[in-house]
Amino acid sequence: MLVYDVAMVERFMIHLWAVALEASPWLLFGLVISGMIKVWMPADLLRRWVGGHGLRSIVNAALLGTPLPLCSCSVIPAAVTLRRAGASKEATVSFLVATPENGADSIALTYAMLGPFMTVVRPVAAIFSAIWAGVLTWWMVRGRDQSSQSNHVASLTIDDDGAHCCGDQACGKNGPSEDHEKTTVKTSWKRQAYQVVRYAVGDLYADIAFWLILGLVLAAMIQTFVPPDAMVKWGSGLPAMLGMLLIGVPMYICATASTPVAAAMLLAGVSPGTVLVFLLAGPATNLGSIGIIRREMGNRVCAAYLIGACSAAVACGLFIDWLVRFWDIAVLAQVEDHNELIPQWVAIAALIILGSMTGWHLWQWLRRKMIQHR
Repeated sequence: MLVYDVAMVERFMIHLWAVALEASPWLLFGLVISGMIKVWMPADLLRRWVGGHGLRSIVNAALLGTPLPLCSCSVIPAAVTLRRAGASKEATVSFLVATPENGADSIALTYAMLGPFMTVVRPVAAIFSAIWAGVLTWWMVRGRDQSSQSNHVASLTIDDDGAHCCGDQACGKNGPSEDHEKTTVKTSWKRQAYQVVRYAVGDLYADIAFWLILGLVLAAMIQTFVPPDAMVKWGSGLPAMLGMLLIGVPMYICATASTPVAAAMLLAGVSPGTVLVFLLAGPATNLGSIGIIRREMGNRVCAAYLIGACSAAVACGLFIDWLVRFWDIAVLAQVEDHNELIPQWVAIAALIILGSMTGWHLWQWLRRKMIQHR
C-alpha cells in the first residue's frame, strides 16, 4: 500500500512538473503582452467606445474587453466605473462577459495547452457570448436605462508617473531643446517599460497566481487519478454541459487558471464543447460578481447577464462538438503535440522566473500578515 501511495505521489509530481513546464513560457509571454496593452491603451478609449445604446456599443465593448488583462475579480470595479461614467447597461454587461473570458495571457496559454483549434474557438465564442448577453440585456431593460454621467473618472491603466514633455524641468521660452526632447523620449520609454513590467509582474500576476497554481494542481490531479478516456461516456452532450455550468457559475477561476484544467479534461475524455462551456462560464461568472451586478444595475440586468452567459456557453459547446464531428478535427492530438513548440531550456528558464515571482509575492503576503498581527 505504501509503495502504491509513493508511486501515485511520484506520478502526480511528474504531471505537475510537466504541466507547469508547458505553461510557463506562454504565460510569461502573455503577461508581458498584457502589460503592454494595459500601459499603452488610452484611458478614455473604453469610455468613448462603449457610450450610447444599441448593438454598436455592445459589439465595441466585447471587442475592447477581449484583449484586456482583467480577470473576473478585477473586471467588476472596472465595469462599474465605466457604468458610472455613462456606459449603457448592455455595453457594461458585454464588457463584463468578454473581458474575463479572454485576455492576452490566457490566449497565449490556450495555444500552448489546447492547440490552435481551441485558440481560435475560445475568443470567438467569448465574443459571441458577450454580444448575446449584451443584446439580451438591451431587450430586457430597454426604456428603463437612464444612463447619467458621473463625476467618477474611469481609468483602466495604472497610474501615470507624470511623464510629460517638461516633467519637473523648466522648458525655455521657445520650448524644450533638442537634447531635452531626446532625453525625455528615452526616459518615457524607460518609464513605460518599467510600468509594463511592474503591472505584469506585480498587479496582474498577484491577481492570478493563487488560482493559477490551483489550476495547475487540479490539472495534475486529473491526469494522475483519472484514467485516459474515463469520461468519454458522460463527458459530452447537453447533460454534461449543464453540469459544467453548475460547477463554473458559482466558482471563481480566471481564464488563465482554467486553461490547464481544460487541457486535463480533454486528455481525460471530456468533449471539446463541454470543455468550452467550462472555459466560458467559469471565468465569466461567480457569486461575488452576481451580487455586485444585482446591486449596481438591478435584477433584470443580473438575470440577463446570467441567462446570456450560460445559454451562449451551452450553444457554443453544442456547436463546437458538432463541428468537431463534422470536420473530424483531431483536437486531442493537438493537445498532446503542443509540448514540442518551445525548447526545454526556454521552458525551464520561464518556470524559474515564474517561480521566483511566486516566491516574492508569497513573501510579501507573509510580511503583510506579520505586520498586521504585531
